[in-house]
Amino acid sequence: MRNEETFEFIVLSHEAGSRLDVFLSGKRLDLSRSQIKKVVEEGLVRVNHVHTRVGYRLKQGDVVCLQKREPRIDQTLPENIPLNVIFEDQHILVVDKPAGVVVHPAAGNQQGTLVNALLFHCRDLSGIGGVLRPGIVHRLDKNTSGLLLVAKSDAAHRGLALQFKQHEVRKIYRALVYGNPKKDEGIIETPVGRHPTDRKKMSTGSRRGKDALTHWRVCERYGVATLLEVDLKTGRTHQIRVHLAAAGYPVVGDGVYGSPKRANTVNHPLLRSKLKEMSRQALHACEIAFSHPVTDETLSFFSPLPDDMSELCGFLNRISGKSIQEFD
Repeated sequence: MRNEETFEFIVLSHEAGSRLDVFLSGKRLDLSRSQIKKVVEEGLVRVNHVHTRVGYRLKQGDVVCLQKREPRIDQTLPENIPLNVIFEDQHILVVDKPAGVVVHPAAGNQQGTLVNALLFHCRDLSGIGGVLRPGIVHRLDKNTSGLLLVAKSDAAHRGLALQFKQHEVRKIYRALVYGNPKKDEGIIETPVGRHPTDRKKMSTGSRRGKDALTHWRVCERYGVATLLEVDLKTGRTHQIRVHLAAAGYPVVGDGVYGSPKRANTVNHPLLRSKLKEMSRQALHACEIAFSHPVTDETLSFFSPLPDDMSELCGFLNRISGKSIQEFD
């Protein structure tokens, strides 16, 4: 059985004309806009006892009824999966996530996620994220490695969520990209939203894109590729990969936003082969800095490049300083 709550609201005069999803997002339901849309599409929201669409414009006196259900979980979540814990106290955890690990359970990924491991490790995660996402205040893509911040208490979750919302958390990444930027640093300030034709992808060409700001700086130049430091000022889905690809510098190994044929343009077979061996996007969350949500202490953590990126960058560094024939 699923736990279920029912909420009922009466539309006031100053709320008349609001879209249904906007109206509900202003209520204390602990639901995101996307979650509200899903609830409406599942028929769990009624206006005057009638199911309606997300964009319905409300009238004064309308009665809005919402049924909130906890997601169904068929498997036991705690799993004894190794965790690389960088920092832990009674309120927060900082973990170093390897590439290939999904952050939280979803369709097709009910087991083996970071949340499964977290629940086994501490058993007392913040419940604000719900059954599927306890303690999760931000995410990394499955094939992005690096530092992830987790809330163990509800107070910590609320405090961290506010810092993320106000862009007060400093998040630094390393990205190995194709190409050799002319400048040593730059800013990409292009809205990011759902792709107009492929709903599984994000795009800078979306008609409903949200403001997104990415600052990048060159760390190492290797000729055919460049290692960048990326300061993520906003946290849109796939923002770094989308922005860098749109700028002409796709992340090496990115099978979604990068060009799979880009490595084929590299003339030397050994170098081409090494680049193709990167089977995931070469993107690593290497630094995170924030204020402790309870003690207000300033905390900062660093994670070195994982082996796959480190070895490829080392090879590129050696080859960039010598003639290619020396590596035949």
